[in-house]
Amino acid sequence: MSDQVRVRYAPSPTGHLHLGGARTALYCYLLARHTQGAFVVRFEDTDQTRHMESGIQSQLEGLKWLGIDWDESVDIGGPYGPYRQMERLQLYQPFIDKLIEEGKAYPCYCSEEELAQEREKQEARGETPLYSGKCRHLTAGQRERHREEGRKASIRFRVPEGLTIAFEDRVRGHVEFESDGIGDFIIVRPDGIPMYNFAVVLDDHMMKISLVIRGEEHLTNTPRQILLYQALGFDIPEFAHISLILNQDRKKMSKRDESIMQFVEQYRDLGYLPEALLNFIALLGWSPGGEEEIFSKAELIANFSVDRLSKSPAVFDTDKLNWMSNLYMKNADLNRVVELAVPHLQKAGYIPEQLDAPLRQWVESLVKLYQEQLSYAAEIVKLTELFFKEEPEFEEESKQILSEEQVPAVLNSFYAGVRDDEDFTPEGIKQLLKHVQKETGFKGKQLFMPIRAAVTGQTHGRDLDQTLYLLGKDKVLRRLSAFVR
Repeated sequence: MSDQVRVRYAPSPTGHLHLGGARTALYCYLLARHTQGAFVVRFEDTDQTRHMESGIQSQLEGLKWLGIDWDESVDIGGPYGPYRQMERLQLYQPFIDKLIEEGKAYPCYCSEEELAQEREKQEARGETPLYSGKCRHLTAGQRERHREEGRKASIRFRVPEGLTIAFEDRVRGHVEFESDGIGDFIIVRPDGIPMYNFAVVLDDHMMKISLVIRGEEHLTNTPRQILLYQALGFDIPEFAHISLILNQDRKKMSKRDESIMQFVEQYRDLGYLPEALLNFIALLGWSPGGEEEIFSKAELIANFSVDRLSKSPAVFDTDKLNWMSNLYMKNADLNRVVELAVPHLQKAGYIPEQLDAPLRQWVESLVKLYQEQLSYAAEIVKLTELFFKEEPEFEEESKQILSEEQVPAVLNSFYAGVRDDEDFTPEGIKQLLKHVQKETGFKGKQLFMPIRAAVTGQTHGRDLDQTLYLLGKDKVLRRLSAFVR
């Protein structure tokens, strides 16, 4: 095996990029870049019943959006292609023949119905369901009769008896399985397509993968794969089985779990910054060793180590993601945030599809006003709705503020000032507020809160001068008019 670190992300193209898959891909990518190794993306598409042709493109687009690139895959090729299993079938056949010739695998003619009955009987006896080995010792004549009957054979691997299969996992330490608890397993289906455990061993061997990083749900597949490596005379790669990702109730995420958005595309469509999501995912099972939590991609690459991957489950804390994402949003280039926010304002019907220069400038000012409150761009719709409604919706606190005795004097003075202000700029509004203070004698909350409440329906918000300016003179006067005499 080469001294170069070679790692792979090998999803089934059955849909969009899942958070768990994105994390696996990220850890592979970080290790490859940290060690100047190679990162391979290949697709395990042998399950044609679940295969989605768009799934390959969706996976690649999700990785690219996160900022993850690769050295070999379906789009750029590489020295060990093809990078789709269904295009590699002819490469598998010699290994199938080798195992059969050496008596390490054999044809099995049991039907699905027979196997189901066998499992039911074992479960009824309280036994772990295992293949009985019924076809292990068929004679040539018996096999011929089965073929004449039209039975299609799968190929089963002959699991050695009485073996302890042990390996050192880079995350979990020493792991052991007993071969007697495995049973002869199918490596090739009757249609000639290899099963996952067989194809993955052949692919990892032929692609010279040195370390397999994957989720802990694959841990029980590892003894089967080690047996296949040994039977074929291959070097066995290292394994690192990373922890589960739990939801905020500390339960395993399922595809039906609606408490968390589970696909990278969902975060992209809401306008999260990819570098924020990348940073967050990196910390779901990996510890940098200090208190720091904000890392650029370059810093993640420099600091990454497999030895700091945790065996404890990681909790997907949406509040923490939004806190982290907000830090990134605050520091992002305004033009970038505007580009993310505009489609959401358009979808809400707040602004037209085509923006002329003055409207574009107004939208930029609006987004700038709320940028430091955003965790993701779609939040701009709720935050700015007061600018697009004909009349404000008054909070209870606003109603209380507007009933205070000083309010008529403050609002009458301010209304007159706005009416007579020809420019209506943020600086002019600031001076006008000072004039109202001097004229009425009211200042601080007694001055600012009634004006904000009357115009926006709220008692708290962004910079008042800028808010009033962006609402526009006509709208401010119209809303104030309901309170002046």
